[in-house]
Amino acid sequence: MTKNIMIVGVGGQGSLLASKLLGHLLLTEGYDVKVSEVHGMSQRGGSVVTYVRFGDKVYSPIIDKGEADFIVSFEKLEAARYIEFLKPEGRIVVNTQQIDPMPVITGAASYPEDLVEKMKALGVQVDAMDCLSLANEAGSGKAVNIVLMGRLSKYFDISREKWEQAIRECVPAKFVELNLKAFSLGRGDD
Repeated sequence: MTKNIMIVGVGGQGSLLASKLLGHLLLTEGYDVKVSEVHGMSQRGGSVVTYVRFGDKVYSPIIDKGEADFIVSFEKLEAARYIEFLKPEGRIVVNTQQIDPMPVITGAASYPEDLVEKMKALGVQVDAMDCLSLANEAGSGKAVNIVLMGRLSKYFDISREKWEQAIRECVPAKFVELNLKAFSLGRGDD
Protein backbone atom coordinates (compact mmCIF):
# COMPACT_ATOMS: atom_id res chain seq x y z
CA MET A 1 0.00 0.00 0.00
CA THR A 2 1.62 3.25 -1.12
CA LYS A 3 1.19 6.34 1.03
CA ASN A 4 1.40 9.84 -0.43
CA ILE A 5 2.49 13.05 1.25
CA MET A 6 2.53 16.47 -0.39
CA ILE A 7 4.63 19.18 1.18
CA VAL A 8 3.46 22.59 -0.03
CA GLY A 9 4.74 26.00 0.84
CA VAL A 10 6.50 29.11 -0.23
CA GLY A 11 10.10 29.18 -1.44
CA GLY A 12 12.68 29.68 1.29
CA GLN A 13 10.65 28.00 4.06
CA GLY A 14 12.64 24.78 4.27
CA SER A 15 10.37 22.36 2.43
CA LEU A 16 13.47 20.70 0.91
CA LEU A 17 14.83 19.82 4.35
CA ALA A 18 11.39 18.58 5.42
CA SER A 19 11.14 16.24 2.41
CA LYS A 20 14.76 15.09 2.82
CA LEU A 21 14.11 14.31 6.50
CA LEU A 22 10.91 12.41 5.71
CA GLY A 23 12.54 10.46 2.87
CA HIS A 24 15.53 9.57 5.06
CA LEU A 25 13.32 8.40 7.93
CA LEU A 26 11.10 6.27 5.68
CA LEU A 27 14.13 4.65 3.99
CA THR A 28 15.53 3.68 7.41
CA GLU A 29 12.13 2.10 8.14
CA GLY A 30 12.59 -0.16 5.12
CA TYR A 31 10.15 1.48 2.71
CA ASP A 32 10.71 2.08 -0.99
CA VAL A 33 10.65 5.89 -1.14
CA LYS A 34 10.35 8.34 -4.01
CA VAL A 35 10.80 12.05 -3.35
CA SER A 36 10.06 14.36 -6.27
CA GLU A 37 12.06 17.35 -7.21
CA VAL A 38 10.61 20.65 -6.13
CA HIS A 39 7.94 21.98 -8.47
CA GLY A 40 7.45 25.71 -8.69
CA MET A 41 9.61 28.68 -7.85
CA SER A 42 12.06 27.75 -5.17
CA GLN A 43 13.19 31.35 -4.77
CA ARG A 44 11.74 33.01 -1.74
CA GLY A 45 8.08 33.77 -2.25
CA GLY A 46 7.10 31.36 -5.03
CA SER A 47 4.83 28.34 -4.51
CA VAL A 48 6.77 25.10 -3.94
CA VAL A 49 5.47 21.51 -3.98
CA THR A 50 7.35 18.34 -3.08
CA TYR A 51 5.92 14.82 -3.27
CA VAL A 52 7.00 12.03 -0.92
CA ARG A 53 5.64 8.57 -1.75
CA PHE A 54 6.46 5.41 0.17
CA GLY A 55 5.41 1.77 0.37
CA ASP A 56 6.60 -1.72 -0.53
CA LYS A 57 7.32 -0.69 -4.12
CA VAL A 58 6.85 2.82 -5.49
CA TYR A 59 7.16 3.36 -9.24
CA SER A 60 6.55 7.07 -9.64
CA PRO A 61 7.23 10.12 -7.47
CA ILE A 62 4.15 11.98 -8.75
CA ILE A 63 0.91 12.34 -6.77
CA ASP A 64 -2.28 12.95 -8.73
CA LYS A 65 -5.47 14.71 -7.63
CA GLY A 66 -7.34 12.75 -4.97
CA GLU A 67 -4.30 10.65 -3.99
CA ALA A 68 -2.60 12.49 -1.09
CA ASP A 69 -2.93 10.90 2.35
CA PHE A 70 -1.40 14.04 3.86
CA ILE A 71 -0.83 17.58 2.73
CA VAL A 72 1.72 19.32 4.94
CA SER A 73 1.42 23.04 4.32
CA PHE A 74 3.68 25.85 5.46
CA GLU A 75 0.95 28.39 4.85
CA LYS A 76 -2.90 28.48 4.74
CA LEU A 77 -3.40 29.61 1.14
CA GLU A 78 -1.02 26.91 -0.13
CA ALA A 79 -3.09 24.29 1.73
CA ALA A 80 -6.28 25.56 0.07
CA ARG A 81 -4.59 25.71 -3.34
CA TYR A 82 -3.76 21.98 -3.29
CA ILE A 83 -6.82 20.65 -1.43
CA GLU A 84 -8.06 18.79 -4.54
CA PHE A 85 -5.03 16.48 -4.27
CA LEU A 86 -6.22 15.18 -0.89
CA LYS A 87 -7.92 11.78 -0.57
CA PRO A 88 -11.45 11.94 0.88
CA GLU A 89 -10.11 10.53 4.19
CA GLY A 90 -6.84 12.48 3.96
CA ARG A 91 -5.58 15.08 6.40
CA ILE A 92 -4.05 18.54 6.07
CA VAL A 93 -1.40 19.56 8.60
CA VAL A 94 -1.12 23.33 8.23
CA ASN A 95 0.80 26.24 9.68
CA THR A 96 -1.72 29.05 10.32
CA GLN A 97 0.79 31.68 9.22
CA GLN A 98 -0.33 33.97 6.40
CA ILE A 99 2.26 34.76 3.74
CA ASP A 100 0.88 37.15 1.15
CA PRO A 101 1.45 36.04 -2.46
CA MET A 102 2.53 38.62 -5.04
CA PRO A 103 -1.04 39.50 -6.22
CA VAL A 104 -1.93 40.41 -2.61
CA ILE A 105 1.31 42.35 -2.10
CA THR A 106 0.71 44.37 -5.28
CA GLY A 107 -2.95 44.98 -4.38
CA ALA A 108 -4.33 43.00 -7.35
CA ALA A 109 -6.06 40.54 -5.01
CA SER A 110 -6.93 40.18 -1.35
CA TYR A 111 -5.97 37.28 0.91
CA PRO A 112 -8.96 34.94 1.39
CA GLU A 113 -10.58 35.06 4.82
CA ASP A 114 -11.22 32.09 7.16
CA LEU A 115 -9.32 29.53 5.06
CA VAL A 116 -9.02 26.92 7.81
CA GLU A 117 -12.75 27.15 8.56
CA LYS A 118 -13.58 26.93 4.83
CA MET A 119 -11.45 23.78 4.43
CA LYS A 120 -13.11 22.20 7.49
CA ALA A 121 -16.52 23.13 6.07
CA LEU A 122 -15.67 20.99 3.02
CA GLY A 123 -15.36 18.02 5.38
CA VAL A 124 -11.56 18.01 5.32
CA GLN A 125 -9.62 16.90 8.40
CA VAL A 126 -7.47 19.92 9.19
CA ASP A 127 -4.81 19.99 11.91
CA ALA A 128 -3.94 23.71 12.06
CA MET A 129 -1.41 25.25 14.40
CA ASP A 130 0.71 28.37 14.70
CA CYS A 131 4.03 26.75 13.75
CA LEU A 132 5.85 30.08 13.46
CA SER A 133 5.29 30.89 17.16
CA LEU A 134 6.48 27.40 18.12
CA ALA A 135 9.54 27.71 15.84
CA ASN A 136 10.39 31.07 17.44
CA GLU A 137 9.96 29.46 20.87
CA ALA A 138 12.46 26.75 19.79
CA GLY A 139 14.92 29.49 18.83
CA SER A 140 14.38 30.32 15.15
CA GLY A 141 11.45 31.18 12.89
CA LYS A 142 13.21 29.10 10.24
CA ALA A 143 12.33 25.90 12.14
CA VAL A 144 8.67 25.97 10.98
CA ASN A 145 9.49 22.98 8.74
CA ILE A 146 10.57 20.85 11.71
CA VAL A 147 7.59 21.97 13.82
CA LEU A 148 5.40 20.69 10.96
CA MET A 149 7.33 17.40 10.86
CA GLY A 150 6.76 17.06 14.61
CA ARG A 151 3.03 17.49 14.07
CA LEU A 152 3.00 15.05 11.14
CA SER A 153 4.87 12.46 13.23
CA LYS A 154 1.82 12.04 15.46
CA TYR A 155 0.02 10.34 12.55
CA PHE A 156 2.76 7.79 11.92
CA ASP A 157 3.47 4.52 13.66
CA ILE A 158 7.19 5.36 13.84
CA SER A 159 8.79 6.03 17.21
CA ARG A 160 9.69 9.53 18.29
CA GLU A 161 13.28 8.31 18.78
CA LYS A 162 13.54 7.34 15.11
CA TRP A 163 12.24 10.75 14.01
CA GLU A 164 14.76 12.44 16.30
CA GLN A 165 17.58 10.26 14.93
CA ALA A 166 16.61 11.32 11.39
CA ILE A 167 16.84 14.98 12.50
CA ARG A 168 20.34 14.34 13.90
CA GLU A 169 21.36 12.77 10.57
CA CYS A 170 19.80 15.40 8.25
CA VAL A 171 20.34 18.71 10.05
CA PRO A 172 23.73 20.48 10.38
CA ALA A 173 25.19 19.70 13.83
CA LYS A 174 24.99 23.28 15.12
CA PHE A 175 21.21 23.34 14.54
CA VAL A 176 20.34 19.87 15.88
CA GLU A 177 19.26 20.94 19.40
CA LEU A 178 17.10 23.80 18.08
CA ASN A 179 15.44 21.42 15.58
CA LEU A 180 14.86 18.73 18.21
CA LYS A 181 13.12 21.36 20.35
CA ALA A 182 11.04 22.51 17.34
CA PHE A 183 10.07 18.88 16.62
CA SER A 184 9.03 18.35 20.23
CA LEU A 185 6.94 21.56 20.26
CA GLY A 186 5.25 20.46 17.01
CA ARG A 187 4.36 17.07 18.49
CA GLY A 188 2.94 18.87 21.50
CA ASP A 189 3.13 15.87 23.77
CA ASP A 190 5.73 16.97 26.31
